[in-house]
Amino acid sequence: MDNGFFSHSYLKGGTGVMNELMDSDKKFNYLFGLINLIAIFCIVWLLWYVFMNPNAVMKLYTPMYGFSLVVAFITAIVLIHQVADDYPFAKSGSAGSGLFQRGILLTIFSFILMLFLVYVFFWNFIGKFGIAYFSPQSIIASGGIGAEIFVARENASTAIVYYCTAFLWIALFWNVGFKNWPWQDASRGVRAASKLFTILFFVSIVYSIMFHPHVCSLFYPAQVKAGVDPWWADFAGTGSAFFSLGLVLCSLFWIIISEFLWEGYPWKLMDKNGEGTFVKGVVTFCVTLVLGAITLYVLLQIMNIFWDEAFMGGQYTDGPDFRCIHAAEISGFFILAAFILKHYFNNFPNVSGLWLRAVLRTLVAIAGGMLFYGFYYSPAANFFLSKVPGFAQPADTSLVWTILFLSVVMVQVDYFEGWPLFQKAVPASNAKSVSGQVAEEIG
Repeated sequence: MDNGFFSHSYLKGGTGVMNELMDSDKKFNYLFGLINLIAIFCIVWLLWYVFMNPNAVMKLYTPMYGFSLVVAFITAIVLIHQVADDYPFAKSGSAGSGLFQRGILLTIFSFILMLFLVYVFFWNFIGKFGIAYFSPQSIIASGGIGAEIFVARENASTAIVYYCTAFLWIALFWNVGFKNWPWQDASRGVRAASKLFTILFFVSIVYSIMFHPHVCSLFYPAQVKAGVDPWWADFAGTGSAFFSLGLVLCSLFWIIISEFLWEGYPWKLMDKNGEGTFVKGVVTFCVTLVLGAITLYVLLQIMNIFWDEAFMGGQYTDGPDFRCIHAAEISGFFILAAFILKHYFNNFPNVSGLWLRAVLRTLVAIAGGMLFYGFYYSPAANFFLSKVPGFAQPADTSLVWTILFLSVVMVQVDYFEGWPLFQKAVPASNAKSVSGQVAEEIG
């Protein structure tokens, strides 16, 4: 079973697996990986120039309108590849000579699905017949302060960003914790539909609790009959759902690195017959949520060192809302670096000892994330991306560029199966014995 961008995780450990790791290192062309990364960077720059650059063609980066589009695109990729396992298209690894055509088809389908989600599902279905703030037109029709197209579109886009973020969190966690449980014996179609509707059920709960209260407070007067006052305001110092966004991205960081850089451990110890279990899912969710909360707290404390303590009502770097979304932005850089390390640099370093290489890879990913951080807030990014210089600018968030970058990486890895930079996974026939070697090593 191919689990998408989580599918290339090696089951390594013990002497036999270390030989495979060393062979993989010898066969892998790191220079080619670097060239691939440079090519992807150029593609991202071109897409940014055409669609997002405020001085170029489409000028969609407002920033929330462009944010909603890129997060909807990556949501479409995750929905198709992670949740539905490419159903009803051919499964990953089965395309053969039709690999390139399959990649093009899935990319186009993801783009169409992105347009459908934003302009049909949210703007003209949910926003028109259910919750008005998902549609700019419905917001304008309701009248009142802020009922003009730019503000209405920004507010609707903010709600879409939050909903898609909740979906990404639950869907990616589900693939790590539960995998295909309890539908592992069902057909692809039944499994895809079951996972989708179950995930959407939990997404609705997460969105209602963690994001909906803030969206209701975007309007004047606040929609107090539709949503409660943000319950996190007292201890977070802000009523903005940027607090929730920071918590979710920090939790996603641990979900991603544990699956990519830690080779699925320690959650894999709770697998049953190679599939997730109820206990594994619950433990994975709770532990990564706690680690995410700790990470958010640590990042906020580090920011206090550089910018002093934030306070409610503070502007720019003094604002608790900026501090929270900046924690999300930093986690986004770390996640991007983890993707690149896994897919373009063969999960370097492949040293002996599962936990040693897990720690080293994590440190490399953090260092790589800080390099992206340094680039984004440098004069170079101001020139290439035409972004607003400096930190805490209301018209800028690095998450848009990061998610666009991640989307392009995922298209190559998930839809084109890494072409032209292929990766070789451990054969399924060896998985059981290799997994046992890992258990012995860490036991």
